[in-house]
Amino acid sequence: MATTHHLATPDVTLVYDVHGALPTADGRPPLFMVGAPMGAEGFTTLVGLFADRTVITYDVRGIGRSERSDGSLVQTPEQNAADHHAVISALGAGPVEMFASSGGAVSALALIAAHPEDVTTVVAHEPPLLAVLPDADAAFAAERAVHAAYQERGQGAGMAAFIGLTSWSGEFTPEYAAQPAPDPAQFGMSAEDDGSRDDPLLSGVSDAITAYRPDLDALRSATTRVVLAAGIESAGTITDRSTQALAELLGQEVVVFPSHHGGFMGGEHGYGGQPEAFAAKLREVLGS
Repeated sequence: MATTHHLATPDVTLVYDVHGALPTADGRPPLFMVGAPMGAEGFTTLVGLFADRTVITYDVRGIGRSERSDGSLVQTPEQNAADHHAVISALGAGPVEMFASSGGAVSALALIAAHPEDVTTVVAHEPPLLAVLPDADAAFAAERAVHAAYQERGQGAGMAAFIGLTSWSGEFTPEYAAQPAPDPAQFGMSAEDDGSRDDPLLSGVSDAITAYRPDLDALRSATTRVVLAAGIESAGTITDRSTQALAELLGQEVVVFPSHHGGFMGGEHGYGGQPEAFAAKLREVLGS
């Protein structure tokens, strides 16, 4: 049984869901799930596979039900980390365990740097940390090309370029840059431009997330157990490589999970993975 809560802050009203009892029935910390730019609905399948745990999900500021009042569209990891902290504090249940994916994994790392007392264990799944890549300049250029495709030709063109970016294996070479723009039709998308330019994934408002440089000293000294994870099908892609690069900087090994970047999803967003196998691996890592 889930209950929905509203947490008003000076610049956003954060909407979060508590799936299960607080205090928790089993005495374990709540399991906090977050992704970005994504709302709570992206975790629907995974939440169902943790029915024995109290799970917290929420809509990141400016996404879904969490409406901003600051007049901004920009997403930053520090800002989102402050929101995570606010929700965790509002729960009043002590530190949480956290599964954080994509941009949510980036903000989770920022949270650990600022508030390590909030989290006992974080599983950071494929954080897109372009700044730690050896070919960071070329990766940022590839990201800017996605934004340009979106601004010039709309949603379908932007998403096709994004898929091309995220499916490319290895470093971003001149051969990558010389490729023709992907056709949205090859991914089953329309090339029609609806005129909107506010997509948080394609418009550039989330650039601070991909440009984030984690505080390595803070992560090393934190009481939080930090687990870096990547999907087996993601091998060689930009989010796998950035996870591997961060792991090397921290002297860690990446834990391999089933499936791909959205491997925990069922039918959400049309990007299904292997959620049952993914949940089993997450339980193993968390020790639950």
